[in-house]
Parts: sequence; structure tokens; C-alpha cells
Amino acid sequence: MNDYSEKGLLPAGLADMLPPAAAREARINRTLMEVFASNGYQQVKPPLIEFEEHLLEGAGAALASKMFRVMDPASHRMMGIRTDMTLQIARVATTRMRQDPRPLRLSYAGQVLRVHGTQLRPERQFAQAGVELIGPAETAADAELILLAAEALKALEIEKFSIDLTLPTLVPTLCSELKIDEETAKAARDALDHKDVALLADYDAPLSTNLIGLLKASGPAKQAIAALDALSLPPESAAQVEGLKRVVEQLKAAAPELTLTIDPGEYRGFEYQTGLSFTVFARGVRGELGRGGRYLLMDGEPASGFTLFLDSLMRAVPRKVTDDRLYLPFGTSLEAGYGLRQEGWKTVAGLAPEQDIEAEARRLHCGHLFGADGVKKLS
Repeated sequence: MNDYSEKGLLPAGLADMLPPAAAREARINRTLMEVFASNGYQQVKPPLIEFEEHLLEGAGAALASKMFRVMDPASHRMMGIRTDMTLQIARVATTRMRQDPRPLRLSYAGQVLRVHGTQLRPERQFAQAGVELIGPAETAADAELILLAAEALKALEIEKFSIDLTLPTLVPTLCSELKIDEETAKAARDALDHKDVALLADYDAPLSTNLIGLLKASGPAKQAIAALDALSLPPESAAQVEGLKRVVEQLKAAAPELTLTIDPGEYRGFEYQTGLSFTVFARGVRGELGRGGRYLLMDGEPASGFTLFLDSLMRAVPRKVTDDRLYLPFGTSLEAGYGLRQEGWKTVAGLAPEQDIEAEARRLHCGHLFGADGVKKLS
């Protein structure tokens, strides 16, 4: 291995993003932030690294094993590199923006870093973009966020996507109401997660009946709700299902074309969610496009939000062949170049006299050439 190949070697899960992928990701990010802003969400920009204890407070403790840590030479305190931006926005909302009127609508975009990748997302560094809606506890807030996520995907021309709704607190609530001990509740939740009907049937009724019922209630929203209605759930569990039904009704009224599915017992990846949550998938695309849900701030204030993953979005956004690079031969006036850029061209200027102008334009990946007769398309 020579010196150049050694310098190009990066740790597992990290990669250089080269042209044109980097520009494509930037366009996706720009589109998302414009959609968020047009819906009243104001952008905030937290730091990439901050004191470790701030990132691990409350729900952040669930992400401790994913965090890179470094010693700050200035304060001699441990610092953490963010693994997720939601917790940082929550910190901002409870401190610097505590007095701002509610509902507080915030948006964000940035890079996150994790110690390990996953099977579906081996990348350890990737970009996130999302929103947080701070203050309201009404189901209208949940519906707003899901509709906003759908609007953002449509702005990116992603058509074949689905939104999977879940209640990560439903099974714990059910077990609590049925006085199930913690060890049994965890085992039952794992059995539900693995879709193990035989193991679920071994539990006493009504736990077994309800858990098997929840398992059968997974699928398209209409059928799933009918299956949930057939269950005899205790009051608090039933109230969570009623909230889910209200959100589905609001979504169908506002966007009947949305593809909605329900998996009421799903909880993986929703470590800090305290209510209705959702995941966005696209047909034929590896990994989830995004996820979101309800949670509580450190002071107990209700909040909800979602995060979209730009690496997954890049796999889902239709690829367009752009041919807007225009070569400006050496000596082209600054005024001409400015005018062409105003028209939307991406100009590449020659820096020395060319022997073969067309060959130079092609060498620099330009599809068009500017000359005395104006813009010429290269064959």
C-alpha cells in the first residue's frame, strides 16, 4: 500500500462524500429546511460537542453506549459528541428558549456521530434534519408532524413511502394495569417483539389474549384499528389506542392518499418516546427514512418531533441527470459569466489559454460551452 492509498483509508463507518453526492445532499437538506420554515419552524443550530452530562440527561442515558467522549483541555470536563440532535433541541427549549411562547416550533440540521453503526445503517457519521414541536399535548400536534414529514418527502419527489405508527408505551402500560411483575413484562415484550405467538400464549389471560391481539393488529391502518377495537383493554391502555385512532382520523381527513400502517407493540429505537411514535419507510430503500414521536422535556413539558436521515433520503430521492455545467473559455468577461450564472448555469472558467476548447470542457465534465454564438451543447 503506497502513501496515497494509506492516507485515503478511513475508519469503518466513515467516508468522504465526493461530487456530485455532496451537492446532492446539500440540495436535499436545503429543500427540507425550506419546507420546515414555510410551516413556521424556526431553525436552531446547537454545537456538535458539549458537556457529556447534558447529552446524557434523562432520555439521553439510553444513547450513552453510542457516544464518543473526549476530555476538554480548557475545562478539564468530559465532553460528548452528539449522537442525536433531538436531545440538544430539548435542552435549548428548556433553557435559552424557556420563556418563548408555546407552541414552540423549531427545526435543525447537522451531522451526528456514533461509536457503532447498525446492520441497516453501517454509517457512523450521517446527517440529520428534523423538527420539534414543544408544548402541545393534543393529537393535532402529532398529526401536524406526520403531515409535515409527508410534505417534506413529497417536496423531494419521493412518492412511494409509508408511515408506520406505533405506541411504544402501550405494552408497559398494559402490563402495569394488569399488575405484571417487571421481569415477566420484559419477557412478554421481547416475545411480542419476536412475534412469538406460542410463547405469548403461555402467559395467563388477559395478558396473553391482549398481547396476541396486539400482534394481530399489525398492518394497514384500517384493519389494525378494527383489530384493536376488538380487544378488551384496561382504561389507560384503551385511552392510548383512542389517541392513536384520533390521529389516524385526522391524517385520513387531511391526506387520504397517505399510506398508513400500525404496529402497536413496536418499541425498538423509541428509547425516550412517551406516546404515539412513527417511522417512515420507502419502497425498495434500505433503512428507514426517518422516525419521530412524543417525549417529555426534562421539566416534564410535552414535546414531539421527527428526524429524517439524509443518507437514506439520498437513496430514495429520484436521481436526475443534470447538464448545467457550462465551460467559459479563458478570457470570457466577468460580466458574461455573471449573467450566465443568473440564468442558472454553473460556470467553470478556464484559467489559461486552451489548445482545444471543446476537449478542455469535456475534461472538466462540462456539458455545454460558451462562445461567440452563445451557449453550445457538447455532443
